[in-house]
Amino acid sequence: MEKNLTREEVIRLYSSATLAYIGDAVIEVIVRTYLTYEGDKSVSRLNDEAKSFVTAACQSAAAGKLDSILDEFEMSVYKRGRNMKTLHAPKNTTLIDYRRATGLECVFGYLWLLKDSERIQQLFRFCFLERNES
Repeated sequence: MEKNLTREEVIRLYSSATLAYIGDAVIEVIVRTYLTYEGDKSVSRLNDEAKSFVTAACQSAAAGKLDSILDEFEMSVYKRGRNMKTLHAPKNTTLIDYRRATGLECVFGYLWLLKDSERIQQLFRFCFLERNES
């Protein structure tokens, strides 16, 4: 299970759907950890607050900030995820928001497979925590 993959290997070995799958989980864990560190709250409140991070619309808005911070490999992963064909129509969101959110999840999944937790944290802070400052 423990592999040290290169950027090229991750891009070559994993589909966009797989990167988005793991990236969704990565974002979820980071959000839950962030909200928990803010202090003890009811699970209901934590879930309500998490929605401001994990909805497709919120992730799409976060993805809109990526141009200025992603390197060449990360941008190619984002575009690959964003442009991925979907077999189902998204619920409660637009197709554009859904695709941009999928691209963002791909980047987080890509970085997870590279074991680049520092970069994951940097992107999370930039995309989600500084969202009202730019």
